[in-house]
Amino acid sequence: MALPRIQPIIPTRRKEPFDDSDWLFEFKYDGFRGLCHIEQGRCRVISRNGNVLSRFEALGDQVGRLLDVDEAVIDGEVIAADETGRPQFYELLRVPRSACCVAFDILWPDGTDLRSLPLGERRRRLQGILPKGSPIVSEALSVAGRGRELFELMCSNDLEGIVAKRLDDPYDPRIRCLKIKNPDYSQAEGRGDLFNGPQQRTARTAVSPRAGSLASGLRRSAPPTRARPGSLPRP
Repeated sequence: MALPRIQPIIPTRRKEPFDDSDWLFEFKYDGFRGLCHIEQGRCRVISRNGNVLSRFEALGDQVGRLLDVDEAVIDGEVIAADETGRPQFYELLRVPRSACCVAFDILWPDGTDLRSLPLGERRRRLQGILPKGSPIVSEALSVAGRGRELFELMCSNDLEGIVAKRLDDPYDPRIRCLKIKNPDYSQAEGRGDLFNGPQQRTARTAVSPRAGSLASGLRRSAPPTRARPGSLPRP
């Protein structure tokens, strides 16, 4: 069966973070967003404009072998992370082989259309097909209800921001999904010149001296969706 062409949900900009128990708040990863089409043990990453991201073909082959599914469409992002778990956008441009995949949502596993189900249920099904502890593909870090605290954590670690999604929403391009960006994010500097200017900037990696070990910090302060909102410790 041919996989369906699905239009991704595009987040709209919001200035201030908020708390709401009906919403899921995700780490906003700084990479290339795409729909992952898994067929016959291989994965193609397709951009929101419908282009195949062929530079990540090797990553796609690894992802296709690791997922516990024969065919699927998964919403996710390709990133390059440093030793602390922080996405490094310019490293992703320089060294595509350093890439890994972060999965946000599962839309179509083995011929079943899940788009009408609420996000919370789709995330539970996504967890069921992902390998445990893989450095190649993993679930997006997220927390229910506590957007302000997660946003503060992103800003204190020089990360791009957060994405907010309503837990009861189906998957539809008309759905309201919000992105809240860190205004002081260091890797945003020169990004417009990189893609839109007459000359590309020299790629560089911005590293914050405040970052510390992000991976351990997020494990302490931002559990995934299966954790209850009340379990998040105060910073």
